[in-house]
Amino acid sequence: MKTDVHILILLFTGVFFSILFIQSSLDKLFNWKSELEFNKNHFEKSFLKSTVPLMFTVLTLMEFSSGLLSAAGVCMLLSTGEACVSFIAACLCGTTFLCLFFGQRVAKDYAGAQSLVSYFMVALIAIYMAFTSIG
Repeated sequence: MKTDVHILILLFTGVFFSILFIQSSLDKLFNWKSELEFNKNHFEKSFLKSTVPLMFTVLTLMEFSSGLLSAAGVCMLLSTGEACVSFIAACLCGTTFLCLFFGQRVAKDYAGAQSLVSYFMVALIAIYMAFTSIG
């Protein structure tokens, strides 16, 4: 059931995730060497130690894709009122947060993992709102 409130929430969450993920991925791209070094140190004592460069690349691509798809969802909502792209974007954002959460837990950065919970909850709300707005 599509309502104006559903669309408004999707617009706000779409812009929110666009800003969050595009900025984060561009920060990683423009500061690649220092960001990669930080992550190598962060996972130094974990079983993911040898996978950090690949993991960091995949995460950067996921963040950039999440941000771009969220922006596309906003554009689609504004132009046609359709929420399908917003649904896919919200699912990708949720998946990206799960990857980040997994990494923080493995690195035993429990405060960092805890800080991701509120973002993940926003993604779940966006998924629900988009799903109930499709059709």
